[in-house]
Amino acid sequence: MSSTPYILIVYYSRSGATADMAGQIARGVGAAGGIEARLRTVPDVTAQTRAVLDTIPSEGPLYCEEEDLRHCAGLVLGSPTRFGNMAAPLKHFIDQTSGLWLSGSLIGKPAGVFTSTSSLHGGQETTLISMMLPLLHQGMLITGLPYSEPSLRQTTAGGTPYGASHWAGENNDRPLDDHERVLCRALGKRVASLALRVLADE
Repeated sequence: MSSTPYILIVYYSRSGATADMAGQIARGVGAAGGIEARLRTVPDVTAQTRAVLDTIPSEGPLYCEEEDLRHCAGLVLGSPTRFGNMAAPLKHFIDQTSGLWLSGSLIGKPAGVFTSTSSLHGGQETTLISMMLPLLHQGMLITGLPYSEPSLRQTTAGGTPYGASHWAGENNDRPLDDHERVLCRALGKRVASLALRVLADE
């Protein structure tokens, strides 16, 4: 296993928009230099238990494990918006991280959040805040996007100071626009740069 520090990007995606954002955030992490991006997803919540579901997804990144979280240098969480909140599969995953809370494994590590919505005013910021709350309980250092990012002032779709966001359209077929891509990359680079500073101080 590589000894290079990594930023863990954990997301849930149904239509692909949140996954596209995760890819852009990973590019931003790579732009920081000296640190890797590790993409992970979470399984659906179904009537079946995880014990009888496949442990490896049929496509895309692997499912996130506790050890991915424990050893990350920083974390970025992503979810589509569900009535102004994170999607149930991501919440279910986070609810199982009490062991990390007890050990303090995530204390002092930087974190950010991102979301995609079908409607322009569909609760982007409240969804981002819903993902911040458990990270604050874990003792993480939450970062958003500063207005020194020109795209944050110029965007007419996604993009908030709370984190990266995307307006996918009612049919979830609107691709990321230039401003949304730039802000995703900016978030990834920001979390990565902060993680490198924390590591340098240890």
